[in-house]
Amino acid sequence: MKMRLYCPRPVLDLFNGAGRPPERACHSAQLTRHEPGRTGARTLDDTQTTGAVPITARRSDYTEAAGKQDALSVPVEAPIAIETNGIAYAVMMATPIDLADFVTGFLMAEGLALVGEVGEVALHATENGEWGTGYVARVNLPPERLGPILERARRRVGDSSCGICGIEGVEAALRPLPMLVRRSEAPPKAVKRGLEAMREGQALGRRTRATHAAAFCDEEGHVLLLREDVGRHNALDKLVGALARADIDAGHGFIIMTSRCSYELVEKTVRAGCPLLVTISAPTDLAVRRARAAGLALAVVARDDSMLIVDPGPSFVEE
Repeated sequence: MKMRLYCPRPVLDLFNGAGRPPERACHSAQLTRHEPGRTGARTLDDTQTTGAVPITARRSDYTEAAGKQDALSVPVEAPIAIETNGIAYAVMMATPIDLADFVTGFLMAEGLALVGEVGEVALHATENGEWGTGYVARVNLPPERLGPILERARRRVGDSSCGICGIEGVEAALRPLPMLVRRSEAPPKAVKRGLEAMREGQALGRRTRATHAAAFCDEEGHVLLLREDVGRHNALDKLVGALARADIDAGHGFIIMTSRCSYELVEKTVRAGCPLLVTISAPTDLAVRRARAAGLALAVVARDDSMLIVDPGPSFVEE
C-alpha cells in the first residue's frame, strides 16, 4: 500500500534540524533518463547498491534443533522527503533507488504535474543516526502548479494507516521504541501450528483472494483472534484493537501476518506489547533494526517447511 504524509513544515526539520543544510549529495541524482527504445529490465549495478543490504538469519524447520545460519538480502526502507518549489510537500517510505524516476512518477500520479513539467530532480542524502539515511528530493514545477501544491500541503492528508500519517509520524519513527518486557516462550512448532490455523480462518481471503490477515496466537499456536483487511496495516490495527477490547494480553503469544515485515508492522507489534512477529515474507532493513532495538523476535519467510529467525529468542533454538 502506498504511504503518504503531507507536511507543511520545512523538510530539513525532519532530518537535520531547522536551518542545517543537507550533509551530502546522493549519487542517484546522476541517474540518466530512460531512453526510448531501451528495455526497462536491468540488473542491480553500483548506482543501486542502496536498494538492499545483507543480514543473517537462522533457518528453523520448526523443531527445537538449531538451524544453520543463512545469508539474506533485505530491501532498504528509507524516508524520502519531496520538496517542490521550496515547499515541503510529502514524505514517503521507499527503497532509495531510481529516486528521480520515483519523484517524477509520484508528482504525475498525484495530478501535480504533466509530462514534461517536472524539472531536474536534485537529490540529497542526510544521515539519521542509527536509523540510516534519509533522502531529500528537490524539484521545480511551473508556477501555475503552486496553487494545488500549497492547498494539499495545508490539508496534510494521510491516506493509509501505515504508521507515518501526520507530520509527527516521521519524527516518531526515528525515536527509540519502548523495550519489550518479556521474550516469547512459543516453541517453533507453535508457529507452524499457527500458520496452518490462520489459513483456515481467512474467510474473506478465501472469498476474494485480495486481503491480508493478522492473527494472534497463544504460545501453543492456537489462533485466538484473526482480522482481515485490504491493507496489512489496517489488519494489524484491527487485531490490536480486538485484543484490547477482549482484554487479551498480547505479551503471552505472537502475531502472524500475511505480508512482508515492514518497519511500521514492527512498531505496531512492539507498542501492543507482543514479543514475536511472524510474517510469510521477508523483512526490510529498517524493520530488522527497529525490532532488534526493541527486543522483538522476528520469524520471517515462514512457509510450510521452514522459517527464518532473524532475532531468535532462547526458546526457539538450542545453541
